[in-house]
Amino acid sequence: QVQLVESGGGLVQPGGSLRLSCAASGNRFSIYTMGWYRQAPGKQRTLVAAITSHGSTNYVDSVKGRFTISRDNAKNTVYLQMNSLKPEDTAVYYCNAATLLYEYWGQGTQVTVSS
Repeated sequence: QVQLVESGGGLVQPGGSLRLSCAASGNRFSIYTMGWYRQAPGKQRTLVAAITSHGSTNYVDSVKGRFTISRDNAKNTVYLQMNSLKPEDTAVYYCNAATLLYEYWGQGTQVTVSS
C-alpha cells in the first residue's frame, strides 16, 4: 500500500509558476512510475507528465517546454515544476504511482490560473 500526498497548488496569475510536490509513503518508491494527472471541471482526468523508475519522462503536448517532472528517490517525492502557466492549466492535479500490478492516487491539489 502506498499513500500519496500532494502539495503546492494554489492561485497564480497567467505566466506565473508553481511547483507541485507529491510525497509517497513506503520503502519501494523507486520502482514506481510516477505521474501527474489533471482534471478540469466537467472533463476527464488526463495524464500531464510521467517519469519512470529509470528517469525517462513524457509529457502531454500542451505542457511540453513549460512543465518539468522530476523525482527524488531519497525523499520519496515527485515534483512537477510548472512555468508559463495558462488559464487552461486550471484543474485539480493528482499524483499517481503505478506498477504493472498496482496503481495508487493522491487526493489532489487545486491549481487555478487567473488574473
